[in-house]
Amino acid sequence: MTKDTPKLKNVIEIDEARIRDHLGELVRGSVEETLNALLDAEADRLCNAGRYERTEARRDTRAGTYQRKLQTRAGKVTLNMPKLRRQTFETAIIERYRRREASVEEALIEMYLAGVSVRRVEDITEALWGTRVSPSTISELNKKVYKHIEAWRNRPIEGEHPYVYLDGIVLKRSWAGEVRNVSVLVAIGVGEDGFRQVLGIAEGHKEDRSGWSGFLKHLKARGLKGVRLIISDACMGLVASAGEYFPAAQWQRCTVHFYRNVFSVVPNKHRRLVSDMLKAIHACEDS
Repeated sequence: MTKDTPKLKNVIEIDEARIRDHLGELVRGSVEETLNALLDAEADRLCNAGRYERTEARRDTRAGTYQRKLQTRAGKVTLNMPKLRRQTFETAIIERYRRREASVEEALIEMYLAGVSVRRVEDITEALWGTRVSPSTISELNKKVYKHIEAWRNRPIEGEHPYVYLDGIVLKRSWAGEVRNVSVLVAIGVGEDGFRQVLGIAEGHKEDRSGWSGFLKHLKARGLKGVRLIISDACMGLVASAGEYFPAAQWQRCTVHFYRNVFSVVPNKHRRLVSDMLKAIHACEDS
């Protein structure tokens, strides 16, 4: 700039963020207007007449509207859903919304159960769907999931289950930024029809007598009956608790656990021979 160049007192600055927001709002408004026009046209088709048209061919009349939010790639829009007097208003727009809403919920739940942090879930949803899901939304979905889980865990056990398999497994769970080992007690029953089903699962208990006692007490309170044989490992607390709550049932050591214990002290070169011997023993019929 030279001394002869006039000074620029007012320099125009372009606020790109504001322009981007303004354009986004224009797009969102256009999407909202277009969708509401489609809803009106769909209502006219179902009524076989326009909103205020008087014709003998009319099949239905309108009864006002109600608002519904719809999340789109352009942002959240407000739909004015028509209400009809004689029939339920259904439209492909809402069906697509329902399917998308269900798929989003399932994805959020799967991510959370897989140990993904809430902050990471927010980032992923923003990248995939253009919407940042709030922590409160994730919390509400978790409540919904846990409600179904608790209903399943406390459901009545119907029919008799002559054979019951009991075992404790250790899983890793992400909690407060740490990965911890969690004991999970599992009961699988074989019904009179020969089919297996998971009777119950309890998380957080240790594999001691107290843990197994509380778990078996809960199973019995839900209606577990007709147990003739309980199969498990040789955990003393488990065996003692099984005899306490199901005294008429016999106990059998799980062959899988037994084989593992045997092979843990057998040299590798002798494992095939020992395995064949064990299989031959277990294949023998009672005399």
